[in-house]
Amino acid sequence: MPIARLPPELINRIAAGEVVERPASAVKELVENALDAGARSVEVQADGGGLSRILVADDGDGIPPDELPLAVERHATSKLKPGEDGDYDLLRIATLGFRGEALPSIGSVARLSIASRSKGLADAHAIFVDAGAVGAVAPAAFPTPHGARVEVRDLFYATPARLKFMKSERSEALAITDELKRQAMAHEAVSFTLDLDGRRALRLPAEPPGPTGRLARLSAVMGREFSDNALELDQEREGIRLTGFAGLPTYNRGNAAHQYLFVNGRPVRDRLLQGALRASYADFLARDRHPLAALYVELDAGLVDVNVHPAKAEVRFRDPGLVRGLIIGALRHALAAAGHRASTTVSSAALGGFRPGGGFSAWRSGGWSPGSAAAAAAVLPGLEQVSARAELAWDAPGVSEGGEPAPVFDPLDFPLGAARAQVHETYIVAQTRDGMVIVDQHAAHERLVYERMKAEMADGGVTRQALLLPEVVELDPAEAERVAAKAEELAALGLLIEPFGPGAILVREVPALLGETDAAGLVRDIADDLAENGQALALKERLEEVCSTMACHGSVRAGRRLTAAEMNALLRQMEATPHSGQCNHGRPTYVELKLADIERLFGRR
Repeated sequence: MPIARLPPELINRIAAGEVVERPASAVKELVENALDAGARSVEVQADGGGLSRILVADDGDGIPPDELPLAVERHATSKLKPGEDGDYDLLRIATLGFRGEALPSIGSVARLSIASRSKGLADAHAIFVDAGAVGAVAPAAFPTPHGARVEVRDLFYATPARLKFMKSERSEALAITDELKRQAMAHEAVSFTLDLDGRRALRLPAEPPGPTGRLARLSAVMGREFSDNALELDQEREGIRLTGFAGLPTYNRGNAAHQYLFVNGRPVRDRLLQGALRASYADFLARDRHPLAALYVELDAGLVDVNVHPAKAEVRFRDPGLVRGLIIGALRHALAAAGHRASTTVSSAALGGFRPGGGFSAWRSGGWSPGSAAAAAAVLPGLEQVSARAELAWDAPGVSEGGEPAPVFDPLDFPLGAARAQVHETYIVAQTRDGMVIVDQHAAHERLVYERMKAEMADGGVTRQALLLPEVVELDPAEAERVAAKAEELAALGLLIEPFGPGAILVREVPALLGETDAAGLVRDIADDLAENGQALALKERLEEVCSTMACHGSVRAGRRLTAAEMNALLRQMEATPHSGQCNHGRPTYVELKLADIERLFGRR
C-alpha cells in the first residue's frame, strides 16, 4: 500500500483522541487557556455530562478578532516565543498550555464557538467551528468588559464511535467536577464556579494568595475538617521549593484519591508522589490506609519537562531523586513536629456516639430529675461516696532554696492533663484545663516502645546474620542493576548483597531481626519497589513490622491495673514522644473531649 498524506480534518480528529479523551479533558484544556490569559474568575457550565454542552467563561485578556482564525488552527499558539537565536525552547515552558492543539482538536469533533472581547476594545467578535469546518469571524454580543466565552456543543458527534466509550452522564459530570477542583486547588487566587445541568455544583470564591488562602481553598475542596488536621510544609533544597499541607496520620482514607501534586501551578499525576507518601507515612498507617495531602513543587522551568504527553498531565523531573527526597524530608519533619497531636475527627466520632440514639437522651425523658445529694443517694446507693480517683498531691507547696514557697505547677496545664482514673484496666481518664482525655494504655505504650526501638536501631545499626550458603537471586538484568545500585543503602539496613553476573544478585547477609526469612522473595520485593517508587521500601517496612510486633508484645497490656504515678508517667512520655497520637497501625492512642462539647451533650450550652 503506497504512503499517502492524511487530510487535515482526519489529522485533527486523530489529535483529538490524544488531547480530548472525555468531556473533562476538554474542560481542563479550556480552563488552562483561561488561566494562561490572566483570568481571575472562571465559570464552567456542563449539560449532559459535558457531552451535550460545555461553556467556559473567563475575565482574562481575551482574543483579538484578527487572531480568532489562528486560535482554531493546529499548532498556533501565543504561549511560545522564539529566543534571540530564533529557536523555541521546549524545556522552559512557563504556561499551562503551549501545544496549540486543544481548540482545533475540540472543533474537529464537536460544534465549537468562541466569543471574545480583548482588553481595551469596544466590540466583541466570535468564530464558529463545526466538525472542523471553520466559519467567518463576526460581531457578537458579550456580557463582560473583557474575556472569552468558549462553548462546546455535541462533543464527539463527528466521531460517533468515540461516544460508545463514554461513561454515564453522572460519571462524566463527576470527572468534570474533579478536574475543576484540581485547577481550583492549584490557583487559590482565582474564583471558580461550576453548574451541572443548571444546578450549582461548585462555588469557590477567590482566596488571598499564600498559605492561609491556600488552606482555605483546600478545605473547601477536601472537606472542612482538613484545615483542622493538616500539617503545613515549607522546605527548599537546591533551588526546589516544596509547600503545601499533609494530613495527620489519624486523619486518613481508604484510598489515595485525596493525594494531589502540583508542579509550577500545574496539576499532575505522578507515581513519585504516591511513593514518597508511602515512605513518609510507613511508620504510622496500615498498608490499606492512605493520608490526605496537597503538595506544591516550585522549581525552575528548565528542571522539569512538561512536554511528555499531549494531555500534559504528566511531567518528568531532571532529578527525580532530589524531588522525592525533598518531599519525604519535608513530610517527616512535619510529622515529627506534630508530636502527640491526633486528628480532631477522633473526638468528633466519639461525641457522635453520645448524641441522640446513644443513650443520653433517655436521661431527660425517663423521669429522673436531679435533686439534693441526699435524695440522689437514697435512689442510687453509693452516690454520696468519694469516686475512685487517681490524683497525686500536686497541691502540696514546696520550698525553694531561698526559703520562699516554690511555685506549684498544676498538672492540668500539661497537654494531656493529669490522670484521674483507670477504667476497665484499659483506658486512662485524664483531666485537662478545658476538657478530658481518654487514653488507650496499650496502644499508647506500644508507640512509645516502638519509637525507642527505632532510635536504638538507628544508633547501633542493624545487626546482620551471615547466611551459611549465600543465596543467588535471578532477576531481570535491569532489575538486578537497580538493586545493585542500592547496595550501600541496603547494607545500612542489614542486607548485604553484591552483583553476581548479569541478571543475578548474591545475598550474603540478612538482618538478624528478621530471623528465618525468604531472602529471594525479599530481594524481589525490593526490585519491585525500586521499579515502582525508586526506593527500597520493602526491607525497611519489614524491619519496622518486626519492631512493631515486638513493641506490641513488650508494651503495657490491656487489663493491667496501673498506679497513679504510672498513668501520669505514661502521659508525660506521650507528650515528649513524636507520633504518639497514633499507634503503629494508624489508630488513635487517645481521644480528647473539650468541656464545651461535653456540656452541649447535657444541654448546658
